[in-house]
Amino acid sequence: MRKKLTISSIQKAKGQRPLVMITAYDALFAKLFEESADMILVGDSLNMSFAGKSDTLSATLQQMIYHTNAVCAGAPNSFVVCDMPFGTYITKEKALQNAIEVFQSTAADCVKIEGGREKADVIRYLTENGIAVCGHIGLLPQSVRSEGGYKVKGRSKEEKEALIEDAKAVAAAGAFCMVIEGTKADVAEAVAKAVTIPVIGIGAGNGVDGQVLVFSDMLGLFEEFTPKFVKKYMDGATLVKEAVALYAKEVGSREFPTEEYTY
Repeated sequence: MRKKLTISSIQKAKGQRPLVMITAYDALFAKLFEESADMILVGDSLNMSFAGKSDTLSATLQQMIYHTNAVCAGAPNSFVVCDMPFGTYITKEKALQNAIEVFQSTAADCVKIEGGREKADVIRYLTENGIAVCGHIGLLPQSVRSEGGYKVKGRSKEEKEALIEDAKAVAAAGAFCMVIEGTKADVAEAVAKAVTIPVIGIGAGNGVDGQVLVFSDMLGLFEEFTPKFVKKYMDGATLVKEAVALYAKEVGSREFPTEEYTY
């Protein structure tokens, strides 16, 4: 049985080994991932891959709590991160109220907050009140509408300097690790070197302290589009479709169930 990581062991991994993070939204997949993943992220990405929405913004706190409980039940020995959805941390007081609800309603080990320097006060307020926080800088999916789409970060010297300052502010506010998304690889590497806490990348190159992918992307289950940074480790959609088509064929021809599958 895999030993569950702690905040301390996650922080000690920096400079020693890359951390493995993957998303999960239910007990079934969480159980499958537990053996290999250091951390499981219950991402608000579930709003797209699980609920079929065009972005993450309509995910609710109650949705996140429901799915976090499912993941925690399926992977009790995993370090579980719960995404705080859009609108739940617009003030530090509201953030604390909602994070307390997450902690009281689930066995999540921490919450994740999107934003850099502008969210440092919120992160500090949470950590000062017993809430463990994973930061998230770079491309921010919850800002997709205000930014007019998903735009790669770190393309200019100014953006690079801003991202480094964001990372330092998030770390100084008490976050024990952070995600950096959709950022030029050399910039993400510079960010990781600028702070003492682990920086986990998604679409941010190989110079950071770990990687995270959305499970339905890396298993080839999500067919609508494939981001450039996603490697498909299996063609899940084709495998599932072939299996269901074979099942339908055997039901239609009465090949299933045979005596082997009959009481």
